[in-house]
Amino acid sequence: PPLLDRMEVIRLSGYTEDEKINIATRYLLPKQIRNNGLKQGEIEVAEAAIRDIIRYYTREAGVRSLEREVSKIARKVVKMLLLKKESTAVKVDSENLDKFLGVRKYDFGLAGKENQVGQVTGLAWTEVGGDLLTIEAAIMPGKGNITRTGSLGDVMKESVEAARSVVRSRARRLGIADEMFEKRDIHIHVPEGATPKDGPSAGIAMTTALVSVLTGIPVRADVAMTGEITLRGEVLPIGGL
Repeated sequence: PPLLDRMEVIRLSGYTEDEKINIATRYLLPKQIRNNGLKQGEIEVAEAAIRDIIRYYTREAGVRSLEREVSKIARKVVKMLLLKKESTAVKVDSENLDKFLGVRKYDFGLAGKENQVGQVTGLAWTEVGGDLLTIEAAIMPGKGNITRTGSLGDVMKESVEAARSVVRSRARRLGIADEMFEKRDIHIHVPEGATPKDGPSAGIAMTTALVSVLTGIPVRADVAMTGEITLRGEVLPIGGL
């Protein structure tokens, strides 16, 4: 639009984890202590507990959900003190955090622990920061069809086709028989199917998953990758950063 062309757009990124911890420690926790009628000596929340709240109970660019979780802890501490379950300061740390907030809602930096055939860890960009993306591949007897699941967008679906072409054009070099493409069906799946995913940067991970499942060679679980793959087998720079 003409008006937008005359403006200087300033993009504000979300808070980092350390910034959220600082905000929670200096502002959110004291605020909720006051709002819930607590005194400073009646509740102690460890920094490790706040870090776990950020990682496993919230997923946001700001701190609104973080404040709600801190408020929930404060209310439960009030209940414990009123029911005389605690006579001293209630200490909240990583060990007992689930007693206040329940089961963890999100995974944080969770990758596979064992090397697997056809399973690759990719890197993804989101509005709230970086994330790990698992990509799975499986083969079965068939007619050379390829199935793609996991709420993939059009660009990501094209990445699957490009990855398949890259692997097939180098099949002999990789020690893959031609019949693997003609008499086997391939299934590419990206877990967390309820979350839409798109972009070309998973190309190298998909290519690696295909090579792994077609050769039977496991992929290292401690290695993550990102980048668009070209038909020449080159990996392009990522676009999310």
